[in-house]
Amino acid sequence: MKKGTLYGIGVGPGDPDLITVKAVRVLNNVAVIFSATSTKNAYSLAADIVSSHLKKETPIVLLGFPMTYNKDKLSIAWEENARKVIDSVTKGLDVACITLGDPMTYSTFGYLMRTIKEKDPDIRIKIIPGITSYQAASASVGQVLVEGDESLTIVSGAPGAKKLKDIIDHSDNIIMVKVYHHYKEIIRTLDELNLTSKAILVSHSGLDGEEIVHDLKKNTDKIPPYLSILLIRKKG
Repeated sequence: MKKGTLYGIGVGPGDPDLITVKAVRVLNNVAVIFSATSTKNAYSLAADIVSSHLKKETPIVLLGFPMTYNKDKLSIAWEENARKVIDSVTKGLDVACITLGDPMTYSTFGYLMRTIKEKDPDIRIKIIPGITSYQAASASVGQVLVEGDESLTIVSGAPGAKKLKDIIDHSDNIIMVKVYHHYKEIIRTLDELNLTSKAILVSHSGLDGEEIVHDLKKNTDKIPPYLSILLIRKKG
């Protein structure tokens, strides 16, 4: 039997109107849609985003992943969920894995795709890019991300502020994602580097309840939501 195709589809930052025309077309032609979720709940923001664009009969299958850095637990989850996707594709079905933002940028899909390729290198995989949270945040704020001969660095705040210190002298503009867990440390570091006034915090970009904070010295004890990023432009 001829295998189907796996589509990795970015559905954008949250606003259903920011999903691409191509993504909607493909989603309405696949047999199954997979979406990652936490094992702690059965909710998928990505599934919510696409719901208004789908045919009612299109099934959405949630793939549970533990919110942990434990490599053994994560490896088990990758294996189990990759097998679910492979089982559908080997039956000749075209399927989609949807993800917030872009599937190739800080995405669960990247790990899943790697595992699927290891298990079955012959599966056809096509990627449909999506608008990222930082692109949407830049638009909401009205701030240019990068221009001319400037440089732009995207860095994760998941391990703390160390990477910020490492790259600050070598980049004109910085996007820091995953800032919520070590937010206080990151703000202290920005203050030490005299960059607090150059940074803007954007939470829930493209969603209801979007919040933009220009003065980071206010409410420094308040931890921002999970979906929060910092835009740092050294030239102001």
